[in-house]
Amino acid sequence: MSLVVVATMVPKPESRDEVIAALEEVIPRVHAEDAGCEVYSLNEGRDRLVMIEKWATPEDLQAHSASPAFKALTAALDGKLSGEMDVQVLQPHPAGTPGQGQV
Repeated sequence: MSLVVVATMVPKPESRDEVIAALEEVIPRVHAEDAGCEVYSLNEGRDRLVMIEKWATPEDLQAHSASPAFKALTAALDGKLSGEMDVQVLQPHPAGTPGQGQV
C-alpha cells in the first residue's frame, strides 16, 4: 500500500530563499533516483513550506530517508529552519471518486 508524507518546515525568514533553492535542487534528484517516488512536490504557505510526497511502499520511503539526495537536503537545511521539521506519514483513505479522493 502506498504512503503519503506531509513534511512541514518553517524556514527562518532570512533563510527562506536558501531553503527553497535547496528543495528545488533536490526534487529532480529524488524524482530520478529514489525508487517508488510517486509524488514529491513543494508547496508554499505564508510562513512555511510543505512537501507532499507519495511513496509506493514503506520500504521505498525508508530507502529515501537514507538516499544521497535526502542526505544532501538535510545537510543543506541545517540551521535554516525555525524548528524541527514536522513529518507526518499517512495511510491513504480513499473516498469519493478515484481521481479526486486520494493523492
